Amino acid sequence: MLPPIKSDRIITHMPKYFSEKSALQTKEVFHPQVKAACQNYKQDGICFNVAKVIVVGDVSVGKTCLVSRFCRGGFAKNYKATIGVDFDTERFQVLGVPFSVQLWDTAGQERFKCIASTYYRGAQAIIVVFDLSRGSSLAHARQWLEDAMKENDPSSVLLFLVGTKKDISTPEQLAYVEQEAITMSDEIRAEFWAVSAKSGDGVRDFFLRVAALTFEANVLSELKKSGPRNAADVIKITGSLEDERKLVKRKANCC
Repeated sequence: MLPPIKSDRIITHMPKYFSEKSALQTKEVFHPQVKAACQNYKQDGICFNVAKVIVVGDVSVGKTCLVSRFCRGGFAKNYKATIGVDFDTERFQVLGVPFSVQLWDTAGQERFKCIASTYYRGAQAIIVVFDLSRGSSLAHARQWLEDAMKENDPSSVLLFLVGTKKDISTPEQLAYVEQEAITMSDEIRAEFWAVSAKSGDGVRDFFLRVAALTFEANVLSELKKSGPRNAADVIKITGSLEDERKLVKRKANCC
């Protein structure tokens, strides 16, 4: 039996973007077709949508802390490097529809890159993380994105460029790096966010945004492929309750 969806994971409207200059979209409502499909959806407990989101970036930029802050609500002071890959599954309710997001946290060390890259395939969204207090990590973001995109279709993946450690950056440094990141995000067609895993600033808002945009993109994609099929069935075909149980069991048995 899966636990109930947390109240702060319930999304009833399109979450706000961080910066209008680098938003994937600036509209404040979901696509009309998505809203219609959700209104027709009958919550019978049969299926969940499941989306895969991968998190990539240099070692020690804060990928694991970012995911941990959202999934577990805490900040780990004793940093332990990720070996290969780890993942968490977060459950949401978007416009009344159950929706799960797999967050795949990949290793940043060069020696684990080949291991981590095997998990890139099939992502609906890619989060490229860099350290706002370390400019070199932003410069490396392009390569991380290129590596991740080798395993995915560029036309069907949402991209997010996330600067962490906002709390330790000086105002001057933050303003400069943010502008550089906004410029890059425009070039790579990503949405930029600046957050702090330590304080939690912006973390929840960011992941709600990721969940909402990924959900909308998935439903629109399935509507396009489904043609005249009943819209209520579209939001059931990408995952199931059994899939969710398998994920939970798989994680429990993962070494």
